[in-house]
Amino acid sequence: MSDFISVSSFTRLMHPCLTGLVTCCDVDGKPNIITIAWMTPVSVNPPLLCISVTPARYSFDLIRAAGEFVVNIAPYQIAGQALLCGRRSGRDENKFEAAGLMAKPAQRVRPPIIAECVAHVECRLVNDVEAGDHHLFIGEALAAYARADALNEKGMYDLARTRLLFHVGGDVFTTTSASGEAIALPPDE
Repeated sequence: MSDFISVSSFTRLMHPCLTGLVTCCDVDGKPNIITIAWMTPVSVNPPLLCISVTPARYSFDLIRAAGEFVVNIAPYQIAGQALLCGRRSGRDENKFEAAGLMAKPAQRVRPPIIAECVAHVECRLVNDVEAGDHHLFIGEALAAYARADALNEKGMYDLARTRLLFHVGGDVFTTTSASGEAIALPPDE
């Protein structure tokens, strides 16, 4: 027999999820970072991906106003910075400075990429769908690229060389070992 959990906690059954540090900027170009685990590709042709953001987040209004964002795929080495970017608000501080992350120019959009991340998908917002207490921001991928050492010859992540960051829930993250086994990471690593 299965154990039941609170329906409001159903999202925990969907984790761990790949962690993205989504960059966006205000109309003047001031950048911000939001940590997102609720993201997924939704179409190949045209190339679309979706991120889920609550209207309470500072980045919500930035993405809506500027119409662009970048999904930066985080490696496990920056778990602490990802946690910081998820806990704090860009209304109050510059998260690039607070987290010690480096902004670099993107290829096709105004929001920067995060140099410490292993891959980047630059998006133009094409749809905003209200979905309960979150909105689904659907972006068309205008550019997608990864560090040369992150991918194997088939264009997939080489897990022997690239350890990705996965969000388990709350302040808990994990990654895989080179053999593919999951290993736990403390929140401050």
